[in-house]
Amino acid sequence: MELHSAGTTGAQKMGLPSVKNELGLEDELKAGAGGSAGARSLNLLAVSDEELLELIRRDSEVAFRTLIDRHVDRGYAVAYRILRNASDAEDVVQDAFLQVWTKRAVWQAGRARFSTWLYRVISNRCIDLLRRPKVETMETLPELEDDRGDQMQSLARQEASEMLQKAMAKLPDQQRIALVFSYTENLSNGEIAEIMETSVSAVEALLKRGRQKLRHLLRNTGGEILSIFTKY
Repeated sequence: MELHSAGTTGAQKMGLPSVKNELGLEDELKAGAGGSAGARSLNLLAVSDEELLELIRRDSEVAFRTLIDRHVDRGYAVAYRILRNASDAEDVVQDAFLQVWTKRAVWQAGRARFSTWLYRVISNRCIDLLRRPKVETMETLPELEDDRGDQMQSLARQEASEMLQKAMAKLPDQQRIALVFSYTENLSNGEIAEIMETSVSAVEALLKRGRQKLRHLLRNTGGEILSIFTKY
């Protein structure tokens, strides 16, 4: 199962059939206000997360697949940036969406945005995995381009990325997660606080300590990476 493979829908990435290919889709869509299955499908794709969750609470598998398609890629990206392991990130996101389905009857609308809830579940699960004993694995090396100039640039970027990821891996879990949400997801401190179930001041402290730690870890690696964290 590959959650991030190109050319597939989120539902297919979760091991589920596409919304458009679901057997019985036409009957389910026509059960509403009428109209063609295609038109109703487009309407379903346009509704809010809260409306989808209400349909899911009524056992709509179509709405569930639509919600997966909408959020699975960003959920996977967050999990991967925290864990740096594709297989574990896929498992985390799958578990999170399975919770949506298995706990659909108790979902309480209005308590939190779905994306906030999803990030919270993913980050908490990632923390659980990070605290388990680690087994080192060898990642597949990327293929090199034919052009030598491009190869050198690619290798330089890869080396810089690897140094940054190694430094991030040395941060305490909470600091790392706060930095991932801040830098890669561009979330506000208030949004991060809601996801992490803490105060804005606590998030600010996590970000400050995380940046300070990264500055210390990266000070001998060159100015390009370090400059990202020196302006705050």
